[in-house]
Amino acid sequence: MDTKISRPRGRPRRFDLEQAVAAAQGLFAAKGYDAVSVSDITQALGINPPSFYAAFGSKGALYDRVLERYSGKDALPLGQFLRPDRPVEESLAATLEAAARFYANTPDAGGCLVVEGTRCTDQEAREAALAYNLASEDVIRKYIAERHPDEADRLTDFVATTMFGLSAKARNGHDLSQLLATARLAAAALRTVF
Repeated sequence: MDTKISRPRGRPRRFDLEQAVAAAQGLFAAKGYDAVSVSDITQALGINPPSFYAAFGSKGALYDRVLERYSGKDALPLGQFLRPDRPVEESLAATLEAAARFYANTPDAGGCLVVEGTRCTDQEAREAALAYNLASEDVIRKYIAERHPDEADRLTDFVATTMFGLSAKARNGHDLSQLLATARLAAAALRTVF
């Protein structure tokens, strides 16, 4: 009978995984997925590459964790704006204005981490970001479809396209007043539909 207690190989991890994911989120938000190297990540976390690979497996796997964290903690909370107790056009207008404020006030970089991730060159990372993006669009589509099923696809495309534009403009340096002007113009266009 073997009475030895098995221990994991290697040294114990000397960094907090959640803090590491949060730090990586900041890097990806500031630079974009493509511009962040494993070396950038290990330097920011104060770890060596073997520790990085032991903890995360790959840059792509870390990015998946970052997207999950962002979606759960830091993304625009659509449910706060898409409310059943007010007209759809008001809820969509509130969503666009909130997106403008959110994208303008994102620390270290403007825009939305998910939206910006859908434009990266790495196919797996792009597809991961796109999955989160499509899930958000589905929330908007279902909200609209509850009261205006014939308009759900068209209006979802309009709102999503506007949000993409707001994110891109925030990333390119547009300030809050510029983003709000665009969101309010889009809201005025939405009011003509209802």
